[in-house]
Amino acid sequence: MTTTIPASDLDLYHDAAILDPHRHYRELRAIGPVVWLSRYEVWAVTRYREVYQALHDHRTFRSGAGVGLTDRLNQAQKGSCITSDPPYHTQARALVSRHLTPKALRRFHDYVRQWADRLVDELIGRGAFDAVTDFGQAFPLSLVPDLLGWPVDEGRERLLDWASAGFNALGPPNERTLSGVPLLQEMGGFLHRMSIPGNLRPDSWGARLVADAHEVGIDEHMLPALLGDFLVPSLDTSVSALAGMLHLLGAHPDQWDAVRADESLIPNAFNEVLRVESPLRGFTRLVARDCELGGVALAEGTRVLLLNGSANRDEHRWADPDTFDVRRPDAAEHLAFGHGVHGCVGQGLSRLEAHSLLRSLAARVRRIEVGEPEWRLHNTIRGIARMDVVLHT
Repeated sequence: MTTTIPASDLDLYHDAAILDPHRHYRELRAIGPVVWLSRYEVWAVTRYREVYQALHDHRTFRSGAGVGLTDRLNQAQKGSCITSDPPYHTQARALVSRHLTPKALRRFHDYVRQWADRLVDELIGRGAFDAVTDFGQAFPLSLVPDLLGWPVDEGRERLLDWASAGFNALGPPNERTLSGVPLLQEMGGFLHRMSIPGNLRPDSWGARLVADAHEVGIDEHMLPALLGDFLVPSLDTSVSALAGMLHLLGAHPDQWDAVRADESLIPNAFNEVLRVESPLRGFTRLVARDCELGGVALAEGTRVLLLNGSANRDEHRWADPDTFDVRRPDAAEHLAFGHGVHGCVGQGLSRLEAHSLLRSLAARVRRIEVGEPEWRLHNTIRGIARMDVVLHT
């Protein structure tokens, strides 16, 4: 165990660190696997092995006190699967995940693939388009609200803003976080209304979740947070992953040629996209008992920031970590979807969307021409704000 505290005054939430995170992650990894960030009084967990270890030890690294940096907002976001611990987490996750298992999603495969075909055909005919608004947002904004049973005339135009504010609130109390507070209050009011039986479309995922929660005795005040578990993670991170997919495959035409020549590479190619440009920078955990991680003594009551985005490019874990390789044999071991009991409950839906779009693109598109991406300024999400794309048949 080290007697010298590895520390840094690096501001991971400064604009420059958000726009170019990988350089800053390398700097932190060089200091050590666990580094004290003096600006925020939190331990940053920078390397794959230690992030993985913490994700698989939910008794020591707890989520129930929130997964953000700001105590006040952590309190406000309690009750979701993301911000809870077993045994409540086990019960709540079971309610949400029953609609998102591979078996449950199977009946949507044809619908999603046909939707993907229509979208790709439309974008080919359009010529130039934006990777985010025309591609990344198109699928999640159409599919997720319909599956959840949201009213057609209420809330849909605000979903992305709400999701973005929810993830921003996991950062420090900076301008990005504070400007989103009114949006979080607005989202909370909407989710509360939707949690009242009869306000969601009958037989939708959301309506069944509300009914099931009542049956097993979950408190009514927890229902908005459970509906938010469907909403927030399934939108912002999916949009970032899909836009990033176009960026990487367009910027690496040899890799796109490999996918076109062998469509069995599609699942691995998407895993590699998630590894290289992880949509989620990271969540925090509260240390529940004195422990040691990466040779550093951590005291009960301190907070750790698990940097999934850094772990996925850790040179101690990956060969040539900054190289995008759709044939990488261990790409599926990335931590972009988390791991352990808090592994992303909606990752099956995200994969279905991405794989369907990649199959449609591979069947029709010879080359993906991309412009220079403009990256988002966001506390928690690594994503493109806009990028010009042309699909060449």
